[in-house]
Amino acid sequence: MASHNKASQGEVIYGHIFDAILEQRLSPGTKLSEESLGSIFGVSRTVIHRALSRLAHEKVVVIRPNRGAIVASPTAAEAREILFARRVIEKTVIELAVEQPVKKQLDELRQLVKKEHSCFARGDRAAGIRFSGEFHLLLAEMANNLPLLSFLRSLVSQSSLIIALYENNTQNHCSYDEHLALIDAVAAKDKVRAVQLMERHLDHIEQKLTLNNDDSKDGLKAVFSKLHT
Repeated sequence: MASHNKASQGEVIYGHIFDAILEQRLSPGTKLSEESLGSIFGVSRTVIHRALSRLAHEKVVVIRPNRGAIVASPTAAEAREILFARRVIEKTVIELAVEQPVKKQLDELRQLVKKEHSCFARGDRAAGIRFSGEFHLLLAEMANNLPLLSFLRSLVSQSSLIIALYENNTQNHCSYDEHLALIDAVAAKDKVRAVQLMERHLDHIEQKLTLNNDDSKDGLKAVFSKLHT
């Protein structure tokens, strides 16, 4: 029972850190002290280490021997590789999602787009980015292929880090319009159009990147403080 409880704690903490990275509340390069996180969440360092190891497996955290863990900070070259891999995966995902679209999931996609639009409209960029990422992950769920979903989960998180580091225009977000067009293409089972729209969408993401700068870091307590309020 104790082992199951630790696993559950690790899953919850993994989720909190994953979300903080996806929402860009944890900046690339942020130090993830096991001692500090253990104190923040009220768990042992063993539980924290398990969560960080899982995130390291997904390439969004780097565990450095004898120096602890940090949020990954992809280089420009690594960013290009990640974005290329995402193009390959997203093309396959959208082709599979188009084959048997489920109305309930299409409705969930539309709800995510509404939330995304609302967040950007009120200036909550972090939450908007979170819902944008969730949109792509739900499409991957519709593809009914767990390995693809797992791989894309890692790539979407890494993309969030890349955007945090390299995006040159944080004010202009039209992703929700492009997401709506993608939903329409999937609902219509129009594979050719869906693939074209996805490629164009990923083009726009890349066009806003300048792969040559770095960004500031946030403190762990500030990022997770709302969990206890």
